[in-house]
Formats: sequence, C-alpha cells, structure tokens
Amino acid sequence: MSNADRVLTIENIQSFSVEDFLNLLKEKRTLSVQLSEREILVVEARQEELKPLPILEANIPSGWKQAIY
Repeated sequence: MSNADRVLTIENIQSFSVEDFLNLLKEKRTLSVQLSEREILVVEARQEELKPLPILEANIPSGWKQAIY
C-alpha cells in the first residue's frame, strides 16, 4: 500500500474544496482515496521546477491590430 497516514473515502473528500484537497496533498505528499470496496486511488504530489520558456525572435508588423481576422 502507500505511505499515506490514512485512507480517505470519496464521501470525505466531497466536502473539501479543491484548495483544501491540494493543501492536504501538499502536506501529506501522498493520499489514498477509497472509491469503492475494491478501488483505492493513490494520489502523490510531485514538485518539479519548470524549465524557462524560450525567448523567440519575432517581428510584429505595424498595423497588425487593424487587420481583419
């Protein structure tokens, strides 16, 4: 099984806001949610640093706002 402290039920998390659920996930790192008697969903938080976006060279023609789209 997972290293989650407890298994939440679908009924428990229905009362959570998305923000509450994400904060709990951030705190615990792994959550187990029992969907039915035979199904348990394990959610694991991963934080990765995003790569910076590339700087593209571009030329915006003058008058582009007046064009018909």
